[in-house]
Amino acid sequence: MDDDMAADSDVTVVGAGPVGMTAALLLESLGLDVVLIERSATPSSEPKAISLDDESLRAFQFAGIADRVLSIIVPGTGTQYYGADGAPLFHARGPEPYRLGHPFKNPFAQPDLERLLRDVIATKPRIAFHTGSPVVAIAQDDLSATATVSSATGPREFRTRHIVGADGGRSTVRELSGITMSGRSHAETWLVVDTLGDHHDERFGMHHGDPARPHVIVPGLDGRCRYEFLLHDGEGIPGSEPDFELIRRLVRPYRKLEPEQIERAVNYRFHSLVADSWRSGRIFLAGDAAHMMPPFAGQGLNSGIRDVMNLSWKLAGSIRGELSPEVLDSYESERGPHVRATVKLSQRLGRVVMTTSTRMAQWRDETIRAALDTATGRKYLEEMRYRPTLAFQAGLVAPHPQHGAVGTVISQPRAFDTEARLPRMLDDVIGRGWALIGVDVTPDEWADGNALALLASARRVHVPTSDHLPRVEPGIRVAIDLDGRLEREFRRFSGRFVLLRPDRVIAAVCTPPTIAALVADVAPWFTPAFAFPSTPDARDDVDVVTSTRS
Repeated sequence: MDDDMAADSDVTVVGAGPVGMTAALLLESLGLDVVLIERSATPSSEPKAISLDDESLRAFQFAGIADRVLSIIVPGTGTQYYGADGAPLFHARGPEPYRLGHPFKNPFAQPDLERLLRDVIATKPRIAFHTGSPVVAIAQDDLSATATVSSATGPREFRTRHIVGADGGRSTVRELSGITMSGRSHAETWLVVDTLGDHHDERFGMHHGDPARPHVIVPGLDGRCRYEFLLHDGEGIPGSEPDFELIRRLVRPYRKLEPEQIERAVNYRFHSLVADSWRSGRIFLAGDAAHMMPPFAGQGLNSGIRDVMNLSWKLAGSIRGELSPEVLDSYESERGPHVRATVKLSQRLGRVVMTTSTRMAQWRDETIRAALDTATGRKYLEEMRYRPTLAFQAGLVAPHPQHGAVGTVISQPRAFDTEARLPRMLDDVIGRGWALIGVDVTPDEWADGNALALLASARRVHVPTSDHLPRVEPGIRVAIDLDGRLEREFRRFSGRFVLLRPDRVIAAVCTPPTIAALVADVAPWFTPAFAFPSTPDARDDVDVVTSTRS
């Protein structure tokens, strides 16, 4: 787009649910002007998300609002699974606690999150928020995209560089872009009920595998609770008004319920659908507009937040002239495989955990109890190792990886930042951009021309895995390992350079003698002015982080 061309925004986000509002805040935090368009002025009545995981909280940290989001969650302790006889089977608490810097799986109420995000957006002058503005047309050319909305005063056009369609399962952006979806809708109807004044002692979700009536209970904050019950034939159809007497009867084993204590109740049919393309030129899909899945893995909203975390910094880098336009193709190639694997997991959990077959339920319970008798089986179940691992095989990862960790996400330990003079989380120490980390490399290896030239605008980070402080130059920031986690995370890279993307995915790993090959591998991702500025003055915020243990 020509610099002189008038535009309403760098990016127009369509849909102001949690995914769309998160996208707007991520883009704004990266310095972009954003238009946010919402067709309705009121929240929808469809079932809402009820679980935020540590990856989503890390994305909110990137946007600078994690502390506010933490105020509306229940710091969760995973999911308790019950067998056909009502007895506990196992408690899935997730992998290493706080590996990504936040609680692993946390119940919350989506209306609370939506209000919080709207309140934050109202303080951001670079986000123009338009409600009651349904999109009726989309156009694009080589320089821009235009979203036309209907308003009380007539059609209004918003001209922008890119459009992100985060407008839900019935996405207008997807439809107007001619993008289809593949998958299936499930035949079963579920009753989804959100209740008030419903206090539980538990801080975890409860999946009851009773084949006579599979159901899920998720206690929330301040007396909210979610119930999901599989309905039998004749008890309700999708879209119909749920019968209160049926609701009262189903929740009776857990509480006494009055009509005014129902916040939302919907008869709903789940879907397993993925868009056949996530991009059409300057238009991208995210969240339910790109994929829908059953709720049994608790990953619908979390997958959408992963989408916009992956996409936002790529859009920002492309718009600012730092990244090659071709990098935007990596959005679908990176996110698509993980989403499809997560949809499959959600389907499997529905078939097995929520089965209505007495025989299947008996086999499930016997198999789980046998697995729990082994160390490997217990770890697999209790640490939720059945969840798909986020590991990119294609996209912005080195085509010649020298380490098996390439394409995975780095953890987020805490360290003492000697410049700020306080303990900080790793992401806050190294900032929002690219980082080149040297682990146990020497000063001479850092001074190598290729090491200095590669992404000179990125932060330089030095991590020793010994108990000694390395020699540092004036003005270099030092972060001291507080509990061994920083050292443990980076010990596997000893003697190597690690290139970290803004989303904390490991893009490349190399030894100092092969850094020239790393430069050649990643150079096509960047514009020359960003990756290889001609003078040291172009370097931005060059820091060194060190890790020691006392």
